[in-house]
Amino acid sequence: MNRRDLIRGGLAAGAALALPARALAQDLSQQFDQAFGSNPAVPPPVPPVEPALPVSVAPNPAYDARLVEIAKRELGRAGNAVWRQDIVGVADFARPSTLPRFHFVNLEAGTIRSFLVSHGRGSDPEHSGFLQAFSNVPGSEATSRGGYLTAEWYKGKYGTSIRLLGLDQDNSHALERAIVMHPAAYAAPSHIAKFGKLGRSEGCFAMAPDQFNEALWHLSGGRLLYADRIEIA
Repeated sequence: MNRRDLIRGGLAAGAALALPARALAQDLSQQFDQAFGSNPAVPPPVPPVEPALPVSVAPNPAYDARLVEIAKRELGRAGNAVWRQDIVGVADFARPSTLPRFHFVNLEAGTIRSFLVSHGRGSDPEHSGFLQAFSNVPGSEATSRGGYLTAEWYKGKYGTSIRLLGLDQDNSHALERAIVMHPAAYAAPSHIAKFGKLGRSEGCFAMAPDQFNEALWHLSGGRLLYADRIEIA
């Protein structure tokens, strides 16, 4: 074999060796482009959006009849502990905080008027807008179920408020826990418009400031307030 043939053979072998290296470089280049931007970046996963809570409810005669039934039943159960029996407040914590769930049941006039009311943060730790649990434990900041006697007005942190006396084992620490009715901006419809739900209390029944006079004039002074989850059979 002459010198020219040797040179040709060496060039051919070098080309053969270069082919795998070139393919490897192209593969690495493609991987780099995919990772760092020649190709469009894959967008991060979008977290699921919580469904909006309802802000209105259709009229329901069966539900209204159930409220009247509960008001009469709880008045009978409370007996002489209640001084005035014309209007009973019924708080239905089966409903989310976005719905009117504090019902003024006027047994004399046969009418029901409904308002927003907050529940305690201890009853809804994740701030879902729904009451998850009741508690009577001091320091729990939770809402308690059961019957309350509305007592006198007093000036407190939120202005004029109404003291409550617990009538049941489930709310027997109401006075000790300072569970009262009071006005609060976080219980107003504007709070729902901004945050999607009401704010939470420390277990008190908080109403919108411009609606709280309804409680001062029509639910205080020895009337009954009853709180629970209301179910329709």
